[in-house]
Amino acid sequence: MGELYDFPEGTMAIGRLDEDSEGLLLLTTDGKVSEAIRSKKVDKEYYVQVDGIITQNAIDEIKKGVEIGFNGTKYITKPCEAKLIHEIPNFGARGKKIRDERHGPTSWASITVNEGKFRQVRKMTAAVGFPTLRLVRVRIGNVHLNTLQSGEVIEVENFDSNDNLNVKNQ
Repeated sequence: MGELYDFPEGTMAIGRLDEDSEGLLLLTTDGKVSEAIRSKKVDKEYYVQVDGIITQNAIDEIKKGVEIGFNGTKYITKPCEAKLIHEIPNFGARGKKIRDERHGPTSWASITVNEGKFRQVRKMTAAVGFPTLRLVRVRIGNVHLNTLQSGEVIEVENFDSNDNLNVKNQ
């Protein structure tokens, strides 16, 4: 992390993104803030590009909760928010090539969860027949990725238990 920015001693990531995922990552030096943000009280929104044209029925299934594998057992995800995204998000080129249009159409959806099982969003889209090709976390609480570029840093001034995060540009 030191290559990105001069972070204070003891800075840690709040949650994580797997190697194949992109997007917003919050950092802190306060373990209580980390615990609060990782709790089920704070929503995490992901934009997900899937293989094929995802249907409203698949979105409805995701919203209700779907069965995924977790730690060797079956798990039903909690109800969540999900919707189709009709405009292709402008995230720019991905560093790691996924595939191109020769392999068939793709589509985008927004999925907002407040739980975080291992590779949960990827497993949710696969469970309804639309494997994830690209996953971008766009929001944690009310902190949005917006136009923040890879490696760019903004400072979150404080965390309020009512899920009010105040952001200032740096």
